[in-house]
Amino acid sequence: QVHVEESGGGLVQAGGSLRLSCTVSGRTGTTYGMGWFRQAPGKEREFVAVINWSGGGTSYGDAVKGRFTISRDGIKNTMYLQMNNLKPEDTAVYYCAARQGASWPRAMSEYPYWGQGTQVTVSS
Repeated sequence: QVHVEESGGGLVQAGGSLRLSCTVSGRTGTTYGMGWFRQAPGKEREFVAVINWSGGGTSYGDAVKGRFTISRDGIKNTMYLQMNNLKPEDTAVYYCAARQGASWPRAMSEYPYWGQGTQVTVSS
């Protein structure tokens, strides 16, 4: 059984920063590709950033490139999303996703394991 859990959301003013965390627990020794996706009210869920199991490979969505940084502690299977210079349009529920293996695809359909989501609200 694989369990995914996010933490770190909250309310912040525009221009501020937040750090999200995500932990994956499951079979010992299993490597996971991990990613962040978000869903704003009335919109479809969208890709934010992904990272491979070692942390050496990353990819970002155009809307967050240059402002968000994804990283991970591979030993702990914990992933982070440092969000700087936040904008009101970043307001969304942020979901952590994981998949077994070494790759880190951008497509949501490639990730079978999902957390419950954490709310990020950016006020103007």
